[in-house]
Amino acid sequence: MAGFSSLAPKMKNLVVAGSLTGFVFSVYFYTMRAVASGDELQVAIDKFEEQKSKDVSTMPSKV
Repeated sequence: MAGFSSLAPKMKNLVVAGSLTGFVFSVYFYTMRAVASGDELQVAIDKFEEQKSKDVSTMPSKV
């Protein structure tokens, strides 16, 4: 069995390109899944917005 070295140069390029593309897509989808599953950032943003709206409503008017 000759393996990868017996392939034509264009075929080698296609194999490498396909492998790299598969790797990039798998990393992308893994990252998107990991980010979507954790919503700690959204909870922190919601708390901040709630606190900000409370602070604005309790401030006296400057008019």
